[in-house]
Amino acid sequence: MTFKTSSMSGDRALRCPSLGCLFGALLCGLMGGAAAQGIYTCVDDKGRKLTSDRPIPECADRAQKELNPSGSVKRVLTPPLPAKDRAALEAEEKAQAEARVQLAEEKRRDRALKIRYPDRASHDKERAAAMERVNAAIDTATKRTQELTEQRKAIDTELNFYKNSPGKVPPAVKRRLDETDANLAIHKQALADQEAEKKRMTERFDAEVNRLKNNWSVVQAPAASPALAGATGVTK
Repeated sequence: MTFKTSSMSGDRALRCPSLGCLFGALLCGLMGGAAAQGIYTCVDDKGRKLTSDRPIPECADRAQKELNPSGSVKRVLTPPLPAKDRAALEAEEKAQAEARVQLAEEKRRDRALKIRYPDRASHDKERAAAMERVNAAIDTATKRTQELTEQRKAIDTELNFYKNSPGKVPPAVKRRLDETDANLAIHKQALADQEAEKKRMTERFDAEVNRLKNNWSVVQAPAASPALAGATGVTK
């Protein structure tokens, strides 16, 4: 019987003169196939070391190793986590993913800020303009609130004539009272909103300064003067 093998010099024939040789060749082929599939090993709950050519059911609740034909570890099979532990792991992975997204977003904002405000002067200019707008809105709301407050006082003075007979208050006076109170409430709320906006803007610009000041210090670092360069031995 003849078996064909290959080598770098071409095909050559390997003759097997007996059945024993044939059996040995088949056995080697089977062992080679098993080795190619990998070997699984583990220690069960009774302390026994088990080995198999497939995942071992007795170690389904514990880690088992898959070995390469050389005996090195190819991978480690771990048992599925209980539902409680799996939920905790998923929650941790989700939190880590969110943290990575947040960090990436902060880096993106920092890059945008550096482009928008390359130096302190550009930031101060926009801050001054924004504060001017919000202060103008506050002044307008304050003046209107003061005017409405004076109107309310005048209406109160007029109502004093009817304090003993409130049912005789003219409808026109009641309408002016209701309108003044409504407008006063609107402008007081507008004033509060503008004050809150001013506080928010102040906090925003202060935070931007803290984030950008290191970058500005690098960009605006003065170059060494010629006299200093000469004193330190630096020449052009």
